[in-house]
Amino acid sequence: MTIHRPHTLILIPTYNNAGTVSDVVRRALAQALPVLVVNDGSTDGTAGILARMQQENGALQVLTFPLNRGKGRALRAGLLAAREQGYADVVTLDADGQHFPEDIPQLLSRAGAHRLVTGSRNLTADGMPRGNTFANRFSNFWFRVQTGRALSDTQTGFRVYPVQELSGLRWMTSRYEGELLLLVFAAWKGLDIVSVPVRVVYPEARVSHFRPYRDFLRISVLNTCLCVLALVYGYPRMLVTALFHRRKAV
Repeated sequence: MTIHRPHTLILIPTYNNAGTVSDVVRRALAQALPVLVVNDGSTDGTAGILARMQQENGALQVLTFPLNRGKGRALRAGLLAAREQGYADVVTLDADGQHFPEDIPQLLSRAGAHRLVTGSRNLTADGMPRGNTFANRFSNFWFRVQTGRALSDTQTGFRVYPVQELSGLRWMTSRYEGELLLLVFAAWKGLDIVSVPVRVVYPEARVSHFRPYRDFLRISVLNTCLCVLALVYGYPRMLVTALFHRRKAV
């Protein structure tokens, strides 16, 4: 299945993924959409791989940070670049090989105005890291507390963002928790959020930069702040938005 959506960009942040980035980018380019890779200060040869691929394919853009700034900053830079270039939708996926670029058409089939699409992984399948399952359930619980909505996979990096409608970019944190922040802000803004089942695999060459204790602490601190913010801003805004749409429908 091939879904051709004009004004759609594929965004891939990467940091030291020399063993997998070439395959991920090649398969992403096969979806007949432009691709932007944000090289977050890689030191393992990733830059050379991307330079060669860019020479071979004009649909590939590469944005390079001289030093590592974190996944949140890489995503923010890519999303802002996409917004400036006039793209309506941005598909994000990780460079570690866990996502299947071939599933992009499934996500795009559910995309549309005022809608954020998330790829829902089956983290209970055999071979899935146990820590990932716990962290995702933890994140899912707090997302429901903060927004009143239930999602099966709030930590997935495989998403479609309606980038022109996305708010909260300037508040993105530098690490993994930035993706959670975007999801919460999208819910508070009233965007429709839908989940689409996607495949996931953890290849031997995969390099993960998730730091279990430090990043879990950062996520916990963020969730505490978001719970407070939900009371004074998030829930009131969602209530006003719901009343406005109800009045408009009458």
